[in-house]
Amino acid sequence: AVLSGYGNPVGEANTQLALAIAAKIDSDCMEALQTASLIMRSKAAISYNAIVDAVDLFEEEMGCSDKVLFIHPKQVTQLRKNPDFLSADKYTPGVSLTGEIGMIAGCRLVPSKKVPLTEASRLPIVKLEADPEVDDEIPALTIYRKREVNIETERKPKTRTTEITADEFYVAVLSNEAKVVLAKFKA
Repeated sequence: AVLSGYGNPVGEANTQLALAIAAKIDSDCMEALQTASLIMRSKAAISYNAIVDAVDLFEEEMGCSDKVLFIHPKQVTQLRKNPDFLSADKYTPGVSLTGEIGMIAGCRLVPSKKVPLTEASRLPIVKLEADPEVDDEIPALTIYRKREVNIETERKPKTRTTEITADEFYVAVLSNEAKVVLAKFKA
């Protein structure tokens, strides 16, 4: 396949392995966020008012720090229909996060299938920037890396095979619980 394949099969395999490791890191980050201790339980469905209640758990004096709310894609329609939703295409160019679809209640909305959608699902709201007057500089989430992605390719001429292996040594941790609120809304 290496000799007869169209394009660069070994290079594509390397890329796919690196993407798989990146997806695993994303999943581990979402699991780390789910361990936060600030939890807001709402009997209401996800809405502007319910998100405001969750954001108020940060107890900000100024209330102007950037926050991101990770939601499941099945919740997007409900928020887009809310009159307080501001679509990302209405922003000034260059001020959105990757994957951001809009804002509501001061939170940037990022849909992700890594957010669990169950009766017990808790949506993480993450404070992105520190308020120098009241917050410390420790980020909400930290990924400690021992080694970046390492991809190795080994050719075995006798069996005419190419083995490709990949690994990365890391751990994702919730490093500042004061910057994460888990919001549980009625399904």
